[in-house]
Amino acid sequence: MISTRFHRAALAVLGAAALPLALTACSADDGNDSKDSKDSAASAGAPQESKSTTEDAAGAGDQPFGTACASVPASGAGSFDGMSKDPVATAASHNPDLSTLVTAVQKAGLADTLNNARDITVFAPTNDAFAKIPKADLDKVLSDKATLTKILTYHVVGEKLAPARLASGTYPTLEKGTLTTAGSGESYTVNDSAKVVC
Repeated sequence: MISTRFHRAALAVLGAAALPLALTACSADDGNDSKDSKDSAASAGAPQESKSTTEDAAGAGDQPFGTACASVPASGAGSFDGMSKDPVATAASHNPDLSTLVTAVQKAGLADTLNNARDITVFAPTNDAFAKIPKADLDKVLSDKATLTKILTYHVVGEKLAPARLASGTYPTLEKGTLTTAGSGESYTVNDSAKVVC
């Protein structure tokens, strides 16, 4: 059994250091034809991924921004355009930087839930973020479905957050906690420490 202390530590590591990709899922009939991204995961959301490419506060418009965006392929299923056509969990599976998250989502049995969710944002931990957790501890979490579910759902906000909304806000998570975002332009943080990198 994983201790509560470890659970809090895992949330702190994932919540504070591992929220680089914001993925947004929209309903198919929301009338939005922009290239909204799904991290994301989005997963979360939000991997999420199809990283947040909706409206922006300081000029990024609907263009992807952030240091990790350079690793996204220009075309194909893993491109921004390709991921924007898929539901969140599927979009994340096309991004090699989110393979650990995808494994965790599958082990928690959340892939269908995320794929069927509408208007969510997933702050998706990348592989680098998961690598900050000692392997033995990560293996314990991956084998404990209840703890894993709590950690993953902490990274999902039940509404679509465009970059303009990330400037300053506190949002309830599906895990029933809250996370806080701050920033401007192309620089945003979650919980005062995790950087949104794409």
